[in-house]
Amino acid sequence: MRTNYCGFINETYVGQKVQLKGWVARRRDLGGLIFISLRDREGIVQVVFNSQQNLELFKIAESLRHEYVVDIEGTVAYREQGQENDSMKTGKIEVHAEKLIILATAKTPEISVEDGQQTSDDLRMTYRYLDLRRPKMLANLRLRHTVTKSIRESLDTLGFIDVETPYLTKSTPEGARDYLVPSRLNEGSFYALPQSPQIFKQLLMGAGLDRYYQIVRCFRDEDLRGDRQPEFTQVDLETSFLSAENIQEIVENMLKKVVKDALNQDIPVPFPRMSYDEAMNRYGNDKPDTRFGLELIDVSDIVSSLDFGVFKQAIENGGQVKAINLKQQAEAYSRKDVDKLGEFVAKFGAKGLAWTKITPEGFSGGIAKFLDAVTIPLLESVQGEVGDILFFCADKPSVVAQSLSELRLKLGKKHQLIDENQLNFLWIVDWPLLEYDNEHNRYVAMHHPFTKPKEEDMDKLISHPAEVRAEAYDIVLNGYEIGGGSLRISTRSMQEDMFNVLGFSKEDAQEQFGFLMDALDAGFPPHGGLALGLDRLVMLLAQENNIREVIAFPKNSRAFDPMTQAPSPVSETQLSELHLSIL
Repeated sequence: MRTNYCGFINETYVGQKVQLKGWVARRRDLGGLIFISLRDREGIVQVVFNSQQNLELFKIAESLRHEYVVDIEGTVAYREQGQENDSMKTGKIEVHAEKLIILATAKTPEISVEDGQQTSDDLRMTYRYLDLRRPKMLANLRLRHTVTKSIRESLDTLGFIDVETPYLTKSTPEGARDYLVPSRLNEGSFYALPQSPQIFKQLLMGAGLDRYYQIVRCFRDEDLRGDRQPEFTQVDLETSFLSAENIQEIVENMLKKVVKDALNQDIPVPFPRMSYDEAMNRYGNDKPDTRFGLELIDVSDIVSSLDFGVFKQAIENGGQVKAINLKQQAEAYSRKDVDKLGEFVAKFGAKGLAWTKITPEGFSGGIAKFLDAVTIPLLESVQGEVGDILFFCADKPSVVAQSLSELRLKLGKKHQLIDENQLNFLWIVDWPLLEYDNEHNRYVAMHHPFTKPKEEDMDKLISHPAEVRAEAYDIVLNGYEIGGGSLRISTRSMQEDMFNVLGFSKEDAQEQFGFLMDALDAGFPPHGGLALGLDRLVMLLAQENNIREVIAFPKNSRAFDPMTQAPSPVSETQLSELHLSIL
């Protein structure tokens, strides 16, 4: 029976016999001595086989190769002076082998199981069982375990009850496409995999549970990127009789505990609050990375009188002009460099990127000749100094916001303005309840159709829906939305008004959400909650750039699993049983 994990052996074990089990990470044959690095989930320890002490054992050790699984007994000893390895936890000791059993042989691994090796993502996922042997991946999974455990402890302490909700449920419009599951017993009908347990957790409040949580799998058939997967894990919680501030405080204290448990860091609470409008004005998006400056500055009023057609036309058409001041980097940019940035912002709808440098003589380069009349107010507005370079975008507000927001992030990373060790949590509050979908000519919910309007805006819901703010709050960490929540609508009349504004007929609303509407008639408490993206949170705590790095068995960017080859065709028999055919 194993007595120790490899990574836990240290000087206190010197002179003791140990039994270890694990994988051969490395092997060195020095003639009469064979050294292997034995690896398990807790680390690596060096094991020595000496031909002069046990020739029969030595001959068995000669057959060892990478990734063989072995059972070793031996005595812990200090390494010879000068042979210590300070980069290893076990670098001062080694195990002198006295017994060896080969539990499993292994062919040469298709990918390296050492950190720092460059391997394509698809190849790593094809051989994920090898990829997960890497110390970094094991550390990420352990971090995820710690985060999950800490969340449960925090919510359990506050009286939350863990309740499972169905995976096979009704398809309802919630934004992304549903994953549909055909029913064999109900011909022509389909279940949907839940995009979130939103309606069920509201029903649990109506049932009187008062405080619910669940760490739950959710499914969305949407285009993928670094922080999205088709199946993901959500920390879902709901409460009754609490204010938005009460719910935010619960989440803040939970995250404070998580960061302490996972990283041994103390983060200050309460987290800063920023309105949606302020976030869009200052940063151009609703999930700003506040670890660095480069804020967007509205200079529309200052430049409106200039004889510069691009600015003038944008403002006359209801648009705006905003600037970014990149401090003390003017010399780093040639006209060619700026042209490349112009090509970059064009991806987000910008028709161009105006610029100028600040020199001892005034503005220079780019649009400098148009700016002389506003030199002083413009410099004051952007806090300009000699050596700075200014970038301008002029267009409708949505284009300016996205273009300069993306440019801001690009420049922040390029010039290393971001402290990667910093954790900046932020609440975004005072959201619009609705946004107008020009493609479908109707309003859609900014969060979901069950979000409660602010009390002071309630009378505008039917007459002026665009002016209504929501009792909604998103939590942002380092430029990522890691969670969103709101107070919910708790009366049938208000929910009917909301469906009406969203373009649902009474018949459609009853067909899709009749069970919720009926429940609201049964006496519903005021309630609200939040859903936190576990994968994104762990990704950020692990300082990774892709959530695949903190998920044991993820899908690739095409929502495909190279290891299991899922999704894959199924037999005609299975299709027939489900009353389906493939066109």
